[in-house]
Amino acid sequence: METRINLCQKDMPAAWYNALPDLPTPLAPPRDPMTKEILTPEQLEPIFAKELIKQEMSSERLIEIPEPVQDIYRLFRPTPLVRAVRLEKAIGSKCRIYYKNESVSPAGSHKTNTSVPQVYYNKREGVRRLSTETGAGQWGTALSFACGMFDMTCTVYMVKVSFEQKPYRKILINSYGGEIFPSPSEQTNAGRAMLAKDPGCKGSLGLAISEAVEDAATHDDTKYTLGSVLNHVLLHQTVVGLETEKQLAMVGEKPDYLVACVGGGSNFGGLVLPFLPRKLKGEDITFVAAEPKACPTLTRGSFRYDYGDMARLTPLMKMHTLGHAFMPAPIHAGGLRYHGEAPIVSNLMEEGLVDARAYYQKDCFEAALLFLKTEGFLPAPETSHAIASAIEVAKTAKPGSCVVFLYSGHGMLDLASYDAYLRGDLTNYELPQECIDQALMMCPTIEG
Repeated sequence: METRINLCQKDMPAAWYNALPDLPTPLAPPRDPMTKEILTPEQLEPIFAKELIKQEMSSERLIEIPEPVQDIYRLFRPTPLVRAVRLEKAIGSKCRIYYKNESVSPAGSHKTNTSVPQVYYNKREGVRRLSTETGAGQWGTALSFACGMFDMTCTVYMVKVSFEQKPYRKILINSYGGEIFPSPSEQTNAGRAMLAKDPGCKGSLGLAISEAVEDAATHDDTKYTLGSVLNHVLLHQTVVGLETEKQLAMVGEKPDYLVACVGGGSNFGGLVLPFLPRKLKGEDITFVAAEPKACPTLTRGSFRYDYGDMARLTPLMKMHTLGHAFMPAPIHAGGLRYHGEAPIVSNLMEEGLVDARAYYQKDCFEAALLFLKTEGFLPAPETSHAIASAIEVAKTAKPGSCVVFLYSGHGMLDLASYDAYLRGDLTNYELPQECIDQALMMCPTIEG
């Protein structure tokens, strides 16, 4: 039995797949955060590179991957697809389980798939510095890596609770040449305002986004980058699903279930979107999105227009949201602690094309350690949600089904989280409905 399916470098996708033309219902347009009017591309130019704005709204199904981007992709792509035979045996599965291993990238996760093109396009337009936010640190690491490749400066605002939980992220980001601040910070008006209100604030991705956007908007040589949620980010991530589709075909497989964790939606979208045309044509493929019960954006959030950040600086997007004012509990899956969901993923959820499931963090760590003891690799806490969900699916699916999940990142810089779990210090937390209701009251009311 062949358990490791590898593509040759010459078979790496030469173009990304754009799902926008194939969505059953078109996305609702982004709106100006001040006027609430439909946003024009020109209004985004102060913070985003022009080519990325073009990709954000493109109607082309395939967008060519530039050669300088492919050149850096070749450092780690194509990534392997692996049959998890030992995990199958451990759970008594009558299904076949595969995982797409994105942890082999220099930054240790799938985030490099979009950091490289985002830095490339900004560099080409003469930008000197990029600002961004990061939750667990995977995106900040990926951006600092890419900036190092293109000789650019990088400033990262990392959610404070994760900054404290994962000290080695700071070292790695600094080693690539980036600078990093715990958010809320004293660097921005948004950070200072939150610290004045709550000196002990542990931060959120929404607040870190506010700081990064403010940084970009107040410096002429700086643009902002985002590691998830936006259309062009999910576009870049489709290299994952495109490779997976080729690799499954090499061993005569068709996926019955595609499983990935969901925070902002980039790794989930990257895996499932290339399979969307097949699903829309009637092929029986279930897209399973796994999220934390502490931040249940898809399973319990409201589908409506909301800001992408706490300070209400970003465009308004129609998406599943818990409310931009939502302050998540300090769970250890920092990359999944975001109040909103990618508009594309939210769109598919509303169309009934996504099966969203929420999990307790202790159950996910248990699944992660089972994976470690069977397959040998330590997953990131975010990735553990996909593993827990894949195990659940494999135990209940029709015998003979093919289950594929995205191993989005390793956990070698998350050892403090595993230490807390092994000591018995972690607790399960399910978000109370009143917290959701209170945060949603702060969302704007926009028809359409």
